[in-house]
Amino acid sequence: MKLSIVIVNYNVKYYLEQCLRAVQRAVSDISHEVIVVDNDSEDGSMLYLKPRFPDVRWIECKENGGFSHGNNIGFSHARGEYILMLNPDTIVTREALEGGVRFMDEHPEAGAAGVRMINKDGTFAMESRRGIVTPWVALCKATGLCRRYPKSRLFGHYYMSYLNTEEVNPIEMVSGAFMMLRSDTLKRIGTLDEQFFMYWEDSDLSYRILKSGEKNYYLPYTIFHYKGESSVKSLLRYRYWLYSSLQIFFRKHFPLYHILMYIPLQIAVAILKFRIHHAYPMLYGKNWDKYQEPKKRFLVIGSQQACEEIKAICAANNLDEAHMYIAATEAEKPLGHLEAGDTTAYSHVLYDAESYSYDTILKLLRETPGNNLRLATYSTATGNLITEDAIYNLKNNE
Repeated sequence: MKLSIVIVNYNVKYYLEQCLRAVQRAVSDISHEVIVVDNDSEDGSMLYLKPRFPDVRWIECKENGGFSHGNNIGFSHARGEYILMLNPDTIVTREALEGGVRFMDEHPEAGAAGVRMINKDGTFAMESRRGIVTPWVALCKATGLCRRYPKSRLFGHYYMSYLNTEEVNPIEMVSGAFMMLRSDTLKRIGTLDEQFFMYWEDSDLSYRILKSGEKNYYLPYTIFHYKGESSVKSLLRYRYWLYSSLQIFFRKHFPLYHILMYIPLQIAVAILKFRIHHAYPMLYGKNWDKYQEPKKRFLVIGSQQACEEIKAICAANNLDEAHMYIAATEAEKPLGHLEAGDTTAYSHVLYDAESYSYDTILKLLRETPGNNLRLATYSTATGNLITEDAIYNLKNNE
């Protein structure tokens, strides 16, 4: 078997459903298996998904042992020559999976490879490649110097942003959202370190690969990553876990850095705890973290059936903005929303994923980066309308 795809799920059943449907389309010409490890989800993921994907190997955990633990369980069942660690909130393309496998076949020195990830508005996701974090690199990140001077090798090393996004390049850290690994490498250096409950486990593994003498690569093949931090509270918790895991990374690999950064990181963690548990509740009340969903205005492109179903979903979920509906397929309008003229009035371009391939959808999204037109998808097969911060169907509004 060529490829084992391992996905850890925790309470994101609809995003995972879309991810699995995209995987099914992308791997049709690759000998593969898909393994999903559920970290004790409470949203009915297994009941909902198992009947819909009988070819997936489902592993149910009775407790949430963390991202590393879940992936390691999946790795232990994998039989592929390569293992793809994949986030459930991604949309993969045929070019990414086929290109990744082909690259690993042609480059035996590669221990791991990542790809170009794009954000909800089609812009390049900076975390698609990263450098080893030192106190200097961390300072450049914290002060914004890495973003202010992205082409500088001195200041821009955190994201290695001086590298061409359209070219294959050796990098230092591969993102765990899409990390294609050589099975023999994992057998030799070990799997994910379960000290990391979440975050920095991919950096730890990447660094161990480099220390073993193999290389990590960035490949210019595209996937989509939602990264749905949709509230201030979730963003603060994300930073809390990020800083806490960074301490583990420094202590493990760079003891001197750990000593130098211990107090600053402890202060950062303490400030975040105070903001989450005390400052924001005092300033904004006990419901300060309730997420206020922004208004959405869709530019819909898809089959006539999809358009009619989306109209019904919008009516059922009080999405009563002035949406535009364009009945078309990829064969009829291969340029999709690029043919729609002025799109500034819309918050999202909503593609029917049964009428347009995911490869085409992401290619078109990359043509209009950063213009506030975010990606939404719909499938007549599932009846789910998916945005970066909410799922809509005729039954619920999540």
